[in-house]
Amino acid sequence: MSRILSRRALLTGASAAAAAAMLGGCDRLGNAAWFQRTLKSGEDANLFVQRLLLTDRTLAPEYAESDISPWFKLNGTEDPPDKAYKALARGKFAKYHLEVDGLVEAPFRLSLAELRKLPARTQVTRHDCVEGWSAIGKWTGVPLADLLTRAKLKPEARYVVFHCADTMDQGEDDGAADTAQDGGPDEAVPAGNANPAMTKQSGGGESRKSSGGQQASEDTAAGGGSPVRYYESIDLVDAFHPQTILAYDMNGTALPVSNGAPLRLRVERNLGYKQAKYVMRIEVVEGFAHIGEGKGGYWEDQGYAWYAGI
Repeated sequence: MSRILSRRALLTGASAAAAAAMLGGCDRLGNAAWFQRTLKSGEDANLFVQRLLLTDRTLAPEYAESDISPWFKLNGTEDPPDKAYKALARGKFAKYHLEVDGLVEAPFRLSLAELRKLPARTQVTRHDCVEGWSAIGKWTGVPLADLLTRAKLKPEARYVVFHCADTMDQGEDDGAADTAQDGGPDEAVPAGNANPAMTKQSGGGESRKSSGGQQASEDTAAGGGSPVRYYESIDLVDAFHPQTILAYDMNGTALPVSNGAPLRLRVERNLGYKQAKYVMRIEVVEGFAHIGEGKGGYWEDQGYAWYAGI
């Protein structure tokens, strides 16, 4: 078994290292056709090995509550700057609705209260970040499989896309100034990159579309450009896995904003950047061409591997 795990780690590590090299400025190498083919073949090999060795229901390791990390490192967006999201958060997400649509026969919307009334799963699992750190947390939420079954997938459905509230690239400027809970103004959302500490711009941004669900129309940039929000995707194998949930609780309490409130994806056999936070909409699709740069996720558009199995 150790030899199998080592091979999986090698494949995943090679893809992540190559992606990191590209992001670090190795433009000549990253743009070479042969190198891109090598990256793609490495990703395909990782996916092939995972699917070969693991059944659709093979579980990621689960831990005792005594193993829960005393501090779960925050990463990515910690407080979305979007004014519509801030309004939802101030109201403790009472007006939040998850939208499920796309290639389904029965699209629907559910409030957070309605989601909490559905059958839930609780699991204590380890979060492994591509940056090299890990943490163990306890997650409770709705199995994604239950929502997809309710929606009744169409035959051409292949992937599930998660559209999130956090703006990564602001576009031009949405002029967003908001009103805080005490009546005072929030800081205006900056033009350009909304999350400069963790976001890398990608090319061809003019053609990218906002798919942020219920808040998209409120945050369109004043100059005509649309904000680019975080999105991620998985295939139906991972979507129907029993440990794939939309978590609303963390460590026994409501999910904090910094960890993705009101709803975040947990797909436990994948690296951390697949665990989308601030999920607003679930779209079932046949392919990715119409979303972002067409590679299946925000960081994938920057050069990361789409398949991040561990």
